[in-house]
Amino acid sequence: MIAFVSDIHSNTEALSACFRAIDEMGCKRVICLGDVIGYGPKPRETLAMVMARAELSLLGNHEHGAMFYASDFNEKARAAIEWTRAQLNRKDFPREENMRLWKYLDGMKETWREGQMLLVHGSPRDPIREYMVPRDGNDRVKMAECFERMGEARICFVGHSHVPGLYHESGGFYSPAELGDRYELGEGKVIINIGSVGQPRDGDPRASFVTFDGKVVQFHRVAYDFEATMRQIRAIPELPGYLADRLAQGR
Repeated sequence: MIAFVSDIHSNTEALSACFRAIDEMGCKRVICLGDVIGYGPKPRETLAMVMARAELSLLGNHEHGAMFYASDFNEKARAAIEWTRAQLNRKDFPREENMRLWKYLDGMKETWREGQMLLVHGSPRDPIREYMVPRDGNDRVKMAECFERMGEARICFVGHSHVPGLYHESGGFYSPAELGDRYELGEGKVIINIGSVGQPRDGDPRASFVTFDGKVVQFHRVAYDFEATMRQIRAIPELPGYLADRLAQGR
């Protein structure tokens, strides 16, 4: 069984809670769909945790922003990525350690295909930056292009929007609640948004991740001490307080 995590956003409290749940389930494989960094207070520590536990991590827009450009980010996200970049270059850490973190980011792939699966951060059309949000379930043009880009894959796992759910080739978006937190592969292709570990945006502050055994997709939510992460963010002047406030709201 594979556990998929995404959009951790430098939130070690949330990631630790998810890893504990994943270990209790006996998942041997962990794959990250990107955005390990950005927004949150502990980019170095979160990267180290992913490097130690996940067999691979895809390139998210925040990793891309840290390495190349973040001019398309909003003001709050851009402030966070600039602070994050500075943290990864800290001179009070060994240069070799900094280089190891940057090398890991540089080695992230945009897409990963394995058997019946396609893995991306954003969407099959734009693996790094395109959002897939619930209303897209009714956008026939966008969804047709996304499913076409999947090629021979039957299932595509994505993150980026921080809103978990399922998009079916026949049309529509289905929330985990509508699915009973479970979906068994059947006819037609599907795109699964696994939600966010470190900054959920569906009104539920609990960390979100997904498991897949080759046939059944299971959505999971894990409570964590988001108030601790909020305090950590507020203790950093360069990080906007809004990034702390939203964690309690799941927005």
